[in-house]
Amino acid sequence: MARRRPSARTAVLPARRPLPEFGSLIPTGRSLLIALAILFAAGGAYAVARETSIFAVRTLDVRGGTPAIRAQTRAALAGELGKSLLQVGGGDIEQHLASVSGVHSFRFDRRFPNTLEVVVTAERPVLIIRQGKSAFLVSSFGRVLRKLDHPRLSSLARLWLPTKADAPEVGKTLPAAEAAAAVAVAPLRSVQLPAHVVDVKSDGTQLTLTLGSGFEVRLGDVGDLRLKLAIARRILSQTGAATGSGYVDVSVPERPVLSSNSQVAG
Repeated sequence: MARRRPSARTAVLPARRPLPEFGSLIPTGRSLLIALAILFAAGGAYAVARETSIFAVRTLDVRGGTPAIRAQTRAALAGELGKSLLQVGGGDIEQHLASVSGVHSFRFDRRFPNTLEVVVTAERPVLIIRQGKSAFLVSSFGRVLRKLDHPRLSSLARLWLPTKADAPEVGKTLPAAEAAAAVAVAPLRSVQLPAHVVDVKSDGTQLTLTLGSGFEVRLGDVGDLRLKLAIARRILSQTGAATGSGYVDVSVPERPVLSSNSQVAG
């Protein structure tokens, strides 16, 4: 009996759908009219919501900073109450908060239907400016935060200004030389020296920290401040030189120089 040869299996491919003609891809006049109607309706709804009291600001939720800064921020933003959330912008808030000297930055969020949330970042005081009997608190960015009535109660470093120099203005940034002093002492919170810094000197190019014993830490310019302070801390911790007179010069971090009790090491 002859054997049957197995039949070959054939796969039937699905029929391809014909591509739509180019003309069918062009929207019809009716679909364009519907799309335009939806667009105008959405724009009208937005305009109505923007101008009516549906989304009026009724609550100012201020967070961050200190209680005093939060209170000042609420007072500065009081003019936004009653305004539609859709009308509130970052430029308006920035303009209002320019008068709050303790605010470094902010972010805001519209929490519909009626709450404006503002989160502020406070400027950290690091320096006291002394000019005659007057004293001013300065932030790490060189901005004058406020006047101090009792500066002796603060342990912050001092920068002494000549009495004939222009008096610092609250809310304004100090000139470059004085601002550099604030920048110099700002890292001291994380890079603490073995002795307390009582005074700062700055002439615009050279920064010098004076410790309670009179010992000086000479930093040079504002470049690589954390590195310079870390090197100075290590030298002073190992030698104990900060308890006496002299100086350590770290203006060139690769070649620090220590002068203490007439002994010089480099």
